Amino acid sequence: MTDEPVEFPIDGILDLHTFHPRDVKDLVPEYLMECRQRDIYTVRIIHGKGTGTLRRIVHSVLEKSDLVDDFSLAGEQEGGWGATVAYLKRSKQ
Repeated sequence: MTDEPVEFPIDGILDLHTFHPRDVKDLVPEYLMECRQRDIYTVRIIHGKGTGTLRRIVHSVLEKSDLVDDFSLAGEQEGGWGATVAYLKRSKQ
């Protein structure tokens, strides 16, 4: 097994099911930065329902991020409380 970086699409939907929880604190800010660079300002982060631990980690990261204008749990059509929608601040150009 190698530790080569894995590329995944930057399309405004980040599904954390394939990542280890310890990687989330670094992954989410990097993903948000990439989205904003691509003019994607609404990001859905799928953390699952489970025990809520991953959701709390995601919300903690979003609260501390200078890139995030606001965030909330997703609507029922977007995953309900198994996902969070983050609204990013527009780039200053």
